[in-house]
Amino acid sequence: MPTNAPLNRKLRMGLIGGGQGSFIGRVHATAAVLDNRAALVAGALSSDPVRAKASAADYDIPAERAYASYKEMAETEAQRADKVDFVSVATPNHTHFEIAKTFVEAGFNVVCDKPLTLDLPQAEELLKVVETSGVVFAVTHNYTGYPLVRQAREMVLSGELGEINAIRSNYIQGWLRTRLEASDQKQAKWRTDPKQSGAAGCFGDIGTHAYNLGRFITGLLPKELSCSLKIFEEGRALDDYGVALVRFENGALATVTASQISHGRENDLFIEVDGTKGAIEWHQEEPNKLLVRKNGEPHKLYTRNGGPYLGAAQASSVRLPSGHPEAFFEAFANVYGTAYDAMVKRDAGQKFETVNTIYPNVYDGVEGMLFITQCVESSKHNGGWVPFRHPKSRK
Repeated sequence: MPTNAPLNRKLRMGLIGGGQGSFIGRVHATAAVLDNRAALVAGALSSDPVRAKASAADYDIPAERAYASYKEMAETEAQRADKVDFVSVATPNHTHFEIAKTFVEAGFNVVCDKPLTLDLPQAEELLKVVETSGVVFAVTHNYTGYPLVRQAREMVLSGELGEINAIRSNYIQGWLRTRLEASDQKQAKWRTDPKQSGAAGCFGDIGTHAYNLGRFITGLLPKELSCSLKIFEEGRALDDYGVALVRFENGALATVTASQISHGRENDLFIEVDGTKGAIEWHQEEPNKLLVRKNGEPHKLYTRNGGPYLGAAQASSVRLPSGHPEAFFEAFANVYGTAYDAMVKRDAGQKFETVNTIYPNVYDGVEGMLFITQCVESSKHNGGWVPFRHPKSRK
């Protein structure tokens, strides 16, 4: 079958960020091309023009398409017959808005890291620009791309677990147990700086992932929340631990816990969902297994691509037979893949879904920014309940 039919070619990718010393930029570049549907052809890889051009060789980007700034890239690429089809924004939070807005207004599709912007007003303005432009806009809440996460979502939405009563979603790390940012470590430095990270630290960085995972799996609409954020490492400017309680429209409750100061914990994102007919449990560090429980029955262990008991959403998200592990890169690539489907339709002039997509989109990004905003607000008032429902929230 031709690549990206009816486009019949690879999508052309541009990368913003990802220069020397970057973590997530290389992840984007790897995941985006994993299924041979895209090629990285251009980039503005750093805010430092010298480093931006010097980093291009690391990605085999031709010198003439290694740009000194994202503005130069947007202006120049827009004039090329072989311009990029989309750009991936892999930069610190405070830069997302201007970069994404520039490319959306120029008509380019965008894949943007989370959180969407530095603050909620920026996110809401960007949403208006995206809605006006008609571009495809994906947000890399990449954990939604795991096959068994998509299986869990299918089970919940089909009613297999009954009415959902409770969600426990946690993301526990330990890498910021000490003030690593004081040693000028790049990743720690910007994540703990309010000017670059925004109003929240740990909760903005990984708490948003934990919340989004519960929203994706259950589809429940939030109503209000209570939150307590804490700085345990003396001298740090932003939270390194937090707990939120979310109440949903149907009466269900969710707890969201995020930590970056827990000894020995790496990227321990895990979720449990309780329904009236059954419960599920999934761990990101063991992503090829999903535990299913029902009272009076033996516990069931579902495995990725394990058999016909699994649904279509899982089946469309796997590449290897069961027993051969798939993990972080493949999940990231699944987010890209479903966004590519929309990009191809847009290029062909076909109608495509923009709101209720399988990939996280700009609406999820806006809700994520509202989550951060209201968690910070609640925490300022000793965990008092605050409204938590954006008019643009999607199911």
